[in-house]
Amino acid sequence: MGLANIIGQILGWGLIFMACTAQGLSKIVLFFDPASIFIVFGGTLAAIFVAYPMSALLNIHKCILITFTAKGRDPLKMIEQVVSLSEAARREGLLSLENHMEEIDNPFLATGIRMAVDGMSPEVVESIMNTEIVAVDNRHAFGKSLLDNGAKYAPAFGMMGTLVGLVVMLSDMNPDTVGSGMAVAIITTFYGALVSNLMFLPWGEKLRFINEEEMIEMEIMLKGVIAIQSGENPRIIKQKLLMYLPPSKRPVEEEGA
Repeated sequence: MGLANIIGQILGWGLIFMACTAQGLSKIVLFFDPASIFIVFGGTLAAIFVAYPMSALLNIHKCILITFTAKGRDPLKMIEQVVSLSEAARREGLLSLENHMEEIDNPFLATGIRMAVDGMSPEVVESIMNTEIVAVDNRHAFGKSLLDNGAKYAPAFGMMGTLVGLVVMLSDMNPDTVGSGMAVAIITTFYGALVSNLMFLPWGEKLRFINEEEMIEMEIMLKGVIAIQSGENPRIIKQKLLMYLPPSKRPVEEEGA
């Protein structure tokens, strides 16, 4: 998943570079203006600082890093683990899952199984696990809002930079420098659109996709724990959990079920 982000960034920036140098490599200098960079990046960052508390901003780099490092989830593997635990519970009893805790590498699933083994009622287990799901979803939504607002602010500051450039150009109108002055003024809008559409917006959408996958996996674990605690047949549990997957991702033998 993170690899797709890296490939997309390389492809996107590469195509932009090719477009900027289509008339010659020397033309790349026309697209570099330090003042415009400061206005777009600095202004966007300043606006985010105004909109959010400092404690939240300290984690913005984590939101971006996740889009590069997140690995694709395998809900089918999680279903198989839940079914395996249900078979052990049915064969040896619910308390026997205490001996299988080391096999569970997902903290959320381990917490659910631990509560079930400790004798908590299914209602309490479901309530606690649902609370954790909502908390994770809210954290991810907050991170996405940071990136979405960055995508909203960047073009606005790009336009501000263009207006600043136009004011400077018009204050010293010279027919010989109008063209170059206009180019410098417009470049800030270019930066704003680039930052918004190649960085913040795609990163926000990637976070949304990552969150959706994690929510499905957590829901699978929740339903699996409750089913195990209720003593349901492992085959029925598997059929129920497979319904969370699209038909194309279900085992072949289950497609006709």
